Amino acid sequence: MFLEGVWYLSKKVRREKAVEPPALAFARSVAKLALARHLEDVVILDLRGISSAMDFFVIGTGTSDRQMKSVADEICLMAKERGFCQLGREGYRLAHWILLDFLEVVVHLFTQEYRQYYDLEMLWGEAKRISIEG
Repeated sequence: MFLEGVWYLSKKVRREKAVEPPALAFARSVAKLALARHLEDVVILDLRGISSAMDFFVIGTGTSDRQMKSVADEICLMAKERGFCQLGREGYRLAHWILLDFLEVVVHLFTQEYRQYYDLEMLWGEAKRISIEG
């Protein structure tokens, strides 16, 4: 009985100290960076259980191509420092919609016009939004 009590307590402690998945921690860091660099309407969508290709989208709206490229560069540097492999980058040259693919986390940086046109939040409407602060 004593062992069962110890096991129960250790199990309870482990539950209280739950560590968030690395992909979610990275998505939150990306979102915080985007907000710090003044991107607008930054959201994290949880695609776990909805998509077999990725776990999270981070979506933000930039006000200029220069801003979006700068943020994309910083995100790529952060990913490299944290051990996330960049599988792809699209749209960087024109910077209307920059897509950064880190396998589990896909980042979309849009101009206002392109974000409204593609409306990923509606397209992935069943995905829940994740708090940026955690």
